[in-house]
Amino acid sequence: MGPERARKAARLVRDTGPDAVALVGLSGGLAAGIEPGDVVVASEIRNADGTVAGRCAAAPLLAGDLRRLGLTVHVGPIVTVPRLVGGTARAELAATGALAVDMESAELAAGVGDVPFAAVRVIVDTAAQPLGRIDLARRGIRGLRTMRPLGRPIEAWAAAVGRRQVLLAEPRAFCAGVERAIEVVERALEIYGAPVYVRKQIVHNAHVVADLASRGAIFVEELDEVPGGSTVVFSAHGVAPAVWDQAGERGLSVIDATCPLVEKVHTEARRFTARGDTVLLIGHSGHEEVDGTLGEAPGRITLVESSADVGSLDVPDPERVTYLMQTTLALDEAAEVVDALTERFPAIVGPGSTDICYATSNRQNAVRKVAEEAQLVLVVGSANSANSVRLVEVSRRDGVEAHLVGDVGDVHLSWLAGVDTIGISAGASAPPSLVNELLTALSGLGATDVSVRSVGTETLAFHLPKELRRPAPAPVPGP
Repeated sequence: MGPERARKAARLVRDTGPDAVALVGLSGGLAAGIEPGDVVVASEIRNADGTVAGRCAAAPLLAGDLRRLGLTVHVGPIVTVPRLVGGTARAELAATGALAVDMESAELAAGVGDVPFAAVRVIVDTAAQPLGRIDLARRGIRGLRTMRPLGRPIEAWAAAVGRRQVLLAEPRAFCAGVERAIEVVERALEIYGAPVYVRKQIVHNAHVVADLASRGAIFVEELDEVPGGSTVVFSAHGVAPAVWDQAGERGLSVIDATCPLVEKVHTEARRFTARGDTVLLIGHSGHEEVDGTLGEAPGRITLVESSADVGSLDVPDPERVTYLMQTTLALDEAAEVVDALTERFPAIVGPGSTDICYATSNRQNAVRKVAEEAQLVLVVGSANSANSVRLVEVSRRDGVEAHLVGDVGDVHLSWLAGVDTIGISAGASAPPSLVNELLTALSGLGATDVSVRSVGTETLAFHLPKELRRPAPAPVPGP
């Protein structure tokens, strides 16, 4: 304990020539919301004067493994001071944004050289719960017990350390339809003010939803949760005509953020059923896009989820059958179902142009290109994002291990051990910033060579709904 011992320890460690250094110990909590027994993983180590002694870019990866142990984990700066602090001095350190304070981390971080560094601290006291003579031993023992299970995640972190190549699939992340849908909510908030209600998730990504909610969007499952006369946005996945009717009955002002490529499928469904065809919709049950398309002609559209469903289909007239597709299907998965339908109904016809959207196709082809070289593929996206799930399935069908991660915290360090080449993509509803955060974290495990594997760039953009094309009101000047 203390800076002098830390300096000696740093010299000893440096002399061994380590590949990585991890420091585990006890410390005091600074930030509000941190309690004794919590764990702080350093994103950077600061000296008492605010200068940075070391950065720990891989902290989110290590924090993820620790959280999976059931621990309460915080990620942020740790500050090192030469002696114990309390009262005003402690409050001043907290005001700098540091989460925890100790007397060793900076000396070690600065002294061990340019190797991956991790610092994990178990909190034993805070300003509101300072250590006293009576509970000193109890708090210390509790902290040491919390440290016990930390060995396995730190071992996984050490095993993941090393130089590696990262292959970025291009295109990846947001597509034009998602960008338009998000902008619809943002512009509605600017023009009409908060709250603006949104039926379902505007796009299938938890980070996007949380960000818009923080700015005044209120997400609801059904329209009966929206006060009469309010403004409501329909999500990018589209809705059935019955939902429009309900909005009209309740006097809601509707802004439609349905992706134009989804609307194309709705238009086809209306056209084909109107001429007397039975429409077979290839897609996945329960997906909002599928529910909306089925609702265009209830009873006239049948869902087909796989080629195994084809044999049991019963249609009134096999000579008047059309198929449509959910826009976020895997290309080979859809082709298999179409082949089965064509064999069963030789007269079947499909849409004039493919229903699987360009963004879905491009991202799947880019993942395939990455999978030709990668040992592991990580796809950034939410679990309810169909196009993100398909990217994982595409990689696995090509024989390459793949995982869907909501963000960097979902990556298991054990996946990275012995992996020299990682492919990264992101579903069409995932923010590009999440990919950047993952890249930064991987760089904290060792030198990282990043290159792009592209199947082309996307330049398509969609117009906003007419309700949002007028300029937002100018801000009211302050006094």
